[in-house]
Amino acid sequence: MATATSQTKLSGLARTLIQEKLLSEDEARAVEAQASSANASFISQLIQSKKLSALSIAEASAKAFGFPYFNLDAFNPDYLPAKQIDSKLAISNRVIGLQARNNVLYVAISDPTNILALDSVQFQMGMNISPIVVEDDKLGRWIEKVIQARDTSLKSLDVGNDDDFGFSDENPNSIEEEQVETEVDDAPVVRFLNKMLLDAINMGASDLHFEPYEKFYRVRYRIDGALREINQPPLAIKEKLASRIKVISSMDISEKRIPQDGRMKLVLSKTRTIDFRVSTLPLIHGEKIVMRILDPASATLGIEALGYEPIQKERLLNAVSRPYGLVLVTGPTGSGKTVSLYTCLNILNSPDVNISTAEDPCEIPLAGINQVNVNDKQGLTFAAALKSFLRQDPDVIMIGEIRDLETADMAIKAASTGHMVLSTLHTNDAPSTLTRLLNMGVAPFNIASAVSLITAQRLARRLCKHCKIPINVPKEALLNVGFIEEDFNESWQLYGHNPEGCELCNAGYKGRVGIYQVMPITDAISRIIMKNGTAHDIADQAKIEGVNDLRRSGVLKVMQGLTSIEEVEACTNE
Repeated sequence: MATATSQTKLSGLARTLIQEKLLSEDEARAVEAQASSANASFISQLIQSKKLSALSIAEASAKAFGFPYFNLDAFNPDYLPAKQIDSKLAISNRVIGLQARNNVLYVAISDPTNILALDSVQFQMGMNISPIVVEDDKLGRWIEKVIQARDTSLKSLDVGNDDDFGFSDENPNSIEEEQVETEVDDAPVVRFLNKMLLDAINMGASDLHFEPYEKFYRVRYRIDGALREINQPPLAIKEKLASRIKVISSMDISEKRIPQDGRMKLVLSKTRTIDFRVSTLPLIHGEKIVMRILDPASATLGIEALGYEPIQKERLLNAVSRPYGLVLVTGPTGSGKTVSLYTCLNILNSPDVNISTAEDPCEIPLAGINQVNVNDKQGLTFAAALKSFLRQDPDVIMIGEIRDLETADMAIKAASTGHMVLSTLHTNDAPSTLTRLLNMGVAPFNIASAVSLITAQRLARRLCKHCKIPINVPKEALLNVGFIEEDFNESWQLYGHNPEGCELCNAGYKGRVGIYQVMPITDAISRIIMKNGTAHDIADQAKIEGVNDLRRSGVLKVMQGLTSIEEVEACTNE
């Protein structure tokens, strides 16, 4: 009676290795039997038994069948063909497409006798197949890194049930849900996007960036003012992800050549919704999408939470509580100007006050305030909206941004005729704002008579209160930063960030704190304006009147242990 070993059917590769005198027939049959019982391939079992190395098997197979041998370690993954072999087929048959040229696909395979695998690849790809022999262990690593990362990673995007929240549709002209499902019918992509949005909200991000490049696709969050790479999903999802975002943001899903702007609302619960302002930009490798998170809760934090010093808060509240005048908030993009304005509007918002705002677009909806989205294409500019407001019996007017002379003149006119006007301007500090208005063409006497207060601001990262560390810095270095002799006493401790951070923060920082320069327009400053004084003249007078510049305000935050010297130096000028 024949033994089980003698009855084991030898594979083509086993017979080849026997012919090459690398294995005896008994050894080959023993490995075949072991592979069969372990439900493994002959090659993997042979390598595991250490009878032959993967390199020896590959070289012998290439020599026996006349196929080229290739070392996968020398291959650049950037040159992989865009269209890859089906992931299940690649994993089960251990094959991967290395290069496509004309109608020929060069396939890496460790067992060239596996004709069934090569035929299956040819049928699936619709191309002629040219085998290239590679080492089995290296091939396995490549399949895991490349095929699973590019094809099966969509399954890894399946991050759970997305029934806990939904998207609110307030646009009557938006795409119907049935059409959405038809155009973007990919549940893993939907769940991946939902996870990215929820993670961004939970991590306190202000923006999400979806960025396509030639060889990869990445998602970044802006957290506490700094961009952090969060994920690198497979490049293959960029079109579906962009389409999904466009659909829920009421954009044209078929238009990929020009930038688009949209908006969407994420309903987290019956009591909480988050708005997103969405912008697309065509790049050379696809559409970049930036989503700004607009949390209405940020407008109701209260002025105490913004970080104003007591004297600064008093000056700001005195200015906005006047019956008329122009209050300007200045600073770069992302410095918190909108939140400061909305905090002021929230203070003024009462049933006996008529408040109207013109924004591009409206960022934080507030009940009780008449908010208008400007539309330059349709002729609804800031200036046009402001003209309409003046016919609507307003008490308080907020203009999203003063961009040109027409808008500036209208704002000055409104502030001079019994209205409180709030707006923003992009300048470096409070004194330079007045010279910016002069350069726009606004008459000096109009500026002096209408502008009540200017506040410049920056946002610095706040030290994590759980892991910040006491530090010692030489006095000379502190003086160079902006400290003064009066500061050096025993009443405060200097802190720095812990680069390693803790589980509650990001590299030693958690949240942000405002740094402000709040400058009332006094009679002395008005006279300087009337005499066409420079920003330096105004800054000198403001300093005499006790107005701290941004650097000095930042130093005070350092002395309070709220932020670090590095942060103050990074966001303010000396």
